[in-house]
Amino acid sequence: MKGVVLAGGLGTRLRPLTAVTNKHLLPVYDQPMIHYPIRTLVNAGITDIIIVTGGNSAGDFLKLLGNGKAFGLKHLNYTYQEGEGGIAEALALVEHFAANDPVCVVLGDNIIEGNISSAVRSYRHQGGGAKIILKKVPDPQRFGVPELDGRRVLRIEEKPAQPKSEYAVIGIYMYDSGVYEIIRTLEPSGRGELEITDVNNAYIERDEMSWEELEGWWTDAGTFESLLHASNLVAGTGANKLELNHEAEISARV
Repeated sequence: MKGVVLAGGLGTRLRPLTAVTNKHLLPVYDQPMIHYPIRTLVNAGITDIIIVTGGNSAGDFLKLLGNGKAFGLKHLNYTYQEGEGGIAEALALVEHFAANDPVCVVLGDNIIEGNISSAVRSYRHQGGGAKIILKKVPDPQRFGVPELDGRRVLRIEEKPAQPKSEYAVIGIYMYDSGVYEIIRTLEPSGRGELEITDVNNAYIERDEMSWEELEGWWTDAGTFESLLHASNLVAGTGANKLELNHEAEISARV
């Protein structure tokens, strides 16, 4: 399985910060935002990774990340998305890189507490189709929301006024090589973009979609409020780890 981090777009909701840089280069607590999705993939054992970027600061990703040595990688791949054609359009750019292998796609502003190793293992055992990762949230109407029937996904609605579940579809997706053919059939939405929800619903119609619930917290960092929230969550997690390590050192001394 290959990894894809989608880090394009213009980040208009974070202006004026993004007037001079790409959103995914902004800090989340003590690291650039782009570090978190890369670590999500590496922690799941996915080391063949491509970054899809865009805008006027694309060259800064190379200066920051290089070949991924900081993550234990030997090589990082890059490609460029022109304009804002949507998540699905960005995903279409990696078809040659994926070379018929399945892909795990992480949106560049998604930050999780735990890891997705179990979901990746489950998807490999699944042998094809697609998998989404869900998280219960207090405000599902802000996200893509799945309608569920046990372990089956019946439909995903984007930002519904009356959500049919408490779950949000977080920005981590797994697809087989059939995803590019699906993307080629899509029509732009009212926003003028190729929507990832339409990709997911196409897999649902084929009865080739599975889901798994994420353990630990999750947030995006695409607004001022969520960027601050993400920093606070990461800072709190780091503090907890330091406290646990300190307790372990004391116990060892005793």
